Amino acid sequence: QVQLVESGGGLVQPGGSLRLSCIASGFTMQTLVIAWFRQYPGVEREAVSCISSNDKSIFYRDSVKGRFTISRDSAKNTVHLQMNTLKPEDTGNYFCASDSPPTIENTCIMIERFYDYWGQGTQVTVSS
Repeated sequence: QVQLVESGGGLVQPGGSLRLSCIASGFTMQTLVIAWFRQYPGVEREAVSCISSNDKSIFYRDSVKGRFTISRDSAKNTVHLQMNTLKPEDTGNYFCASDSPPTIENTCIMIERFYDYWGQGTQVTVSS
């Protein structure tokens, strides 16, 4: 069974940066489809970014394109989400999730219901 643990959240001023990390155990991270989701209080979770198991497919929601970067460090069994030029609307609890085994090979899906394993979340607050 895949276990995921997020870290790296915190309080940052608008325009600042944070790097979130998602560490996997139980599976080799290199084989996993990983997505980052975020959730605001009282609002459904939304997909932020995903990366396929072969790293060839990467997607971002429109509002974070050009500011966020997802990457995989297989040696550390970790997927990162580098978040730059943060805005107050980026505030939320950020979760990493795994679609394991992949619903579709060599790609990733930005839809919550396809993800089977979830971390506990890490809070990101963007405020002055």
